[in-house]
Order: sequence, then structure tokens, then C-alpha cells
Amino acid sequence: MSVAGLPKNEANVLRGHEGAVLTARFNGDGNYCLSCGKDRTIRLWNHHRGIHIKTYKSHGRKVRDVHVTPNLRVMLNILAELRPSICVRNKVRGQLDNSNLCSCGGDRQVFYWDVTTGRVIRKFRGHDSEVNAVKFNEYASVVVSAGYDRSLRAWDCRSHSTEPIQIIDTFSDSVMSVCLTKSEILAGTIDGTVRTFDIRIGRELSDDLGQPVNCISMSNDANCILASCLDSTLRLLDRSTGELLQEYKGHTSKVPNGVLK
Repeated sequence: MSVAGLPKNEANVLRGHEGAVLTARFNGDGNYCLSCGKDRTIRLWNHHRGIHIKTYKSHGRKVRDVHVTPNLRVMLNILAELRPSICVRNKVRGQLDNSNLCSCGGDRQVFYWDVTTGRVIRKFRGHDSEVNAVKFNEYASVVVSAGYDRSLRAWDCRSHSTEPIQIIDTFSDSVMSVCLTKSEILAGTIDGTVRTFDIRIGRELSDDLGQPVNCISMSNDANCILASCLDSTLRLLDRSTGELLQEYKGHTSKVPNGVLK
């Protein structure tokens, strides 16, 4: 997309949270979004129409991050547009049953939700401090969380166990952000590094940016990483070489997030 094609006008304001909003994320096709914040809630929106669809409540403290399964689109279309009857629900029951959210926050837990009912299916416990970020893997069978306790933890959504299936705790400071590929876990940390863990061969790579990293985002082709740092700078990295491709300056305060497409 060229600069001329970027949006310039405010399309909608989504009101409903009773405190600061900490994260807002689109679903896979960009037709809906989820937000979470200090009011301890997650909210589902049709941002095109400015409609609040559903609120999810169960966290005991602020909610710092939320992520959706890839197959959320079908269920959301039904919820937002049809307000489905029993007949419609039966018709797409198989699709609805696999639509889930994961969330995390100040209560040191990872919540695994059923989108349709708003019920918490499972609470994963194990972090010793606030949890900063969560991501589903490609098949939505595993959730990976990043915490202030200097660790990454992986959780099996298909198991009834609430214990992590893997813990990575080689960090020297808080882990703020996480991205996933089919075989890798990438983490951005306050120690100023972006680290890549290849799960298949057990290899760890580290790119030192020299500034605390608050958020990382991967390009659609998985070739680049955009890191937002606390020195008010966005840094674009080549994933294969670790080369710094570009720096983007202009913010006058710390950059909490960056998104790369």
C-alpha cells in the first residue's frame, strides 16, 4: 500500500471500556476487532458499523492482550449480522465449536475462551508475574504466553492439563511480545533483544537492538520483523540475517506497538 492509500479520516469511535484500552486486534480478515484493557474486560466489535457485539468478563485484573483463532470469521458473521436462531446454530455447530480466544493480564493467568458462549474453557497457571502477550499457533492447538517473569510458556489447548508443555526462561528481563511461525517462537524483550527459538532443532538466535523492545510484529511473508522500542523508534529487521533494514523515527514518546503487513 502506498502512502497515498493509507487512511486519513476517523471512521468510527468504539466506546464501552471503563478504563484505558491496552490492546486492540483485528480478526484474520479484518472485519471485526477485539479490545481489552484496565476495566478487566475483553470486547468484541464490528468496527465498520460501530457495533459492540459481546463482552467477555472473568479476569480479576487488567487484561493486557487477546488473540483469536484463525477460524473466527464464520462465527463472527453469524453473531454480528444474524443474531442466529437455533436452526442457524445447528447448521454451523461444527464451525462454532472451534472458535476461541486466548487472553492474559495482571492476574498472572492465560484464559482460553469459547467465543460463542463467553465461557472460560480453561485457565492456564504458571507465570510468577503479569502476563504481557499471548498467541495461538497456526492450528490453534497451542497458546504461547510471554511474561514479566522473564519466561515464555507454551500451553496445550487440547489437553485438560493446566501445566505448560514447554518453558523458555533464558531471558535476562521481561518478555513483552511474542510471534509464532510453524516451527519458531520469536520474542521481544526489555533486555533489548529479539530472540528466535527454532523448536525443531533446538536452536536460539538473538538480535541485539541496544534498546528495550516493547512489541514485535512479523511481515506477512515472514521475512521481516518490525520492533517497537522504548527509545521512540521502530526498527525493521531481516529475519534471515538479523540485518537492520530501516529505522523509523518521529514519535515523541515511547512506542508501545508496531504493526507490519
